[in-house]
Amino acid sequence: MNQVDYLRISLIDRCNFQCQYCMPEGSDLEYILRQNLLTDEELLTLIREVFIPVGFTRFRLTGGEPLLRPRVVDLVGAIASLPQTQDLSMTTNAFLLAGMAQDLYDAGLRRINISLDSLDPETFDKIIGNRGRSRWQQVWEGILAAHRVGFDPLKLNVVVIPEVNEREVLALAALTIDREWHVRFIEFMPIGNNQLFGDKGWVASAELRQQIRDVFGLTESQVRGNGPADVFQIPGAKGTLGFISQMSECFCDRCNRMRLSADGWLRPCLLNETGQIDLKTALRAGVDPAELRERVSQLLAIKPEINFKQRFSGTTKGVYTRTMSQIGG
Repeated sequence: MNQVDYLRISLIDRCNFQCQYCMPEGSDLEYILRQNLLTDEELLTLIREVFIPVGFTRFRLTGGEPLLRPRVVDLVGAIASLPQTQDLSMTTNAFLLAGMAQDLYDAGLRRINISLDSLDPETFDKIIGNRGRSRWQQVWEGILAAHRVGFDPLKLNVVVIPEVNEREVLALAALTIDREWHVRFIEFMPIGNNQLFGDKGWVASAELRQQIRDVFGLTESQVRGNGPADVFQIPGAKGTLGFISQMSECFCDRCNRMRLSADGWLRPCLLNETGQIDLKTALRAGVDPAELRERVSQLLAIKPEINFKQRFSGTTKGVYTRTMSQIGG
């Protein structure tokens, strides 16, 4: 079991997109009321007095869409300035990024992951549930702004959905040839939209690698990230290709993370709500941070038993209730 030192922090459950694989069309989610979100000070208290003392040193800010969080640049600066913070990153859809990239970088953010599921504006808008003016160009401008500012690595996350964006795998992989960008292909999961998953299914990473290998060639890369991606490279390319194979390969034994929801629930496993702790309610009730540290330490100790080692076989019933946007990915 890896050392668990990586915390994914959801700043907000709201999003300005409604991606098919995250929120089904027509879904009526109940968003967290603002007064039920962790405040900036509560979040910083938990990081300083609970998470860092028990060994967390790497943090990723997620959502929903984290750039919708009020004063997010100030929050980034506060976390980045903590001497124990070894790594701070963010996952965003980049729609608001062009105007914020420089401020985020200046605040101390250095790594960023951007969701880009298609290079075709029409397909892109279909995936994100957009029916008005295309949003693709504004997202692309956000990606280019992040590149200019100097985010390194700059990663692009692609959820591969059969018959939707599967045909674009080669074009997306080619982005890494002349740019020091890192494209991550993610197997579609039955979270957030079981109906679409049942209709479309998923494509194994091994199939995607073979497609790329047949056209460009493909070798294993010496580059390794903080997550579960198996990393490869097109020969001579500046960037890399990662494959996150949660459907075709169980990588629970490599899991090094926990997740904190925007309303303060600490969950040890993406697919299992067993053992989760309501830190916000405890904090607001005046529970001493030492007691919270003990609770988190106990959860860390039993995490290997909570990890969802069985693959998706329908056995998640009764242990999973939130959508991906509510969990924070």
